[in-house]
Amino acid sequence: MRKMKSVSSPRGGEVRVGSPLSAVCLCVILMLTSFVMARDVALTAGEVVEKANQAAYYAAKDGLADVAMTITDASGNVRKREFRVLRFTMPNGKDQKFYVYFTSPADVRRMAYLVWKNVDTDDDRWLWLPALSLVKRIAPGDKRSSFVGSDFVYEDVSGRGINEDKHELIEQTEESYVLKSTPRNEAAVEFSYYSIVIDAKTFLPRKAEYYDKNGKLYRRVEAKKVDIIEGHPTVTESVASDLKSGSKTVNKFKNIKYDVGLTERIFSERFLRRPPREAAR
Repeated sequence: MRKMKSVSSPRGGEVRVGSPLSAVCLCVILMLTSFVMARDVALTAGEVVEKANQAAYYAAKDGLADVAMTITDASGNVRKREFRVLRFTMPNGKDQKFYVYFTSPADVRRMAYLVWKNVDTDDDRWLWLPALSLVKRIAPGDKRSSFVGSDFVYEDVSGRGINEDKHELIEQTEESYVLKSTPRNEAAVEFSYYSIVIDAKTFLPRKAEYYDKNGKLYRRVEAKKVDIIEGHPTVTESVASDLKSGSKTVNKFKNIKYDVGLTERIFSERFLRRPPREAAR
């Protein structure tokens, strides 16, 4: 019969290694260790939001995609838009520039939208209207208005600044994080708060629901389809729904490419009137 070794217990007694009591002690130690390790790696609400922001807007140094937009109103009337989006991340790794060039239909063809995303201050936005031969500066207060008549808003193109809201982690599962985000400047936006579901593996936001000043749900934005593109989890279909009017806008992304070698110079007002070849295909 195997001889058991004896060790001293914390109270001065003796515990035999290999005995049922020692097995229980070992299990307790392992459970406590696992608990401490899990607690140490748990993410705060701010860390989850930062990871989600990186996943959604900062994959690779630059990128482009073609977008087919379908706008359907409550009566079933449909309008379509097609455009290309270019994205460039500045050397500081925070500020970004976006260029959107419309190719169809005829009423929006050659229209262009330019964003300079400034993390530490207000973003700069311009819209080129070829029919009027006019460059329109979009004021910071208009960033929550409709983007080319769709259910998306201007701010959706480049993302909302993560420091503009206070974030609270309200639920966590193996599949997702659920946060409640409340604007720091309530007067600057039309919502009182929004909840957001973030995928626990990819950290891509999967659903955001916006509540008005009376606490009623009025807007929903969802990532309906996600694919791996060049190693990056990428939203390839998104939907914005206006729950008050009953309208809905679907964006389908194709020809997605990363690290294509875009340069900062094309993200300038000069190229609003004359699109760069990267945008005009």
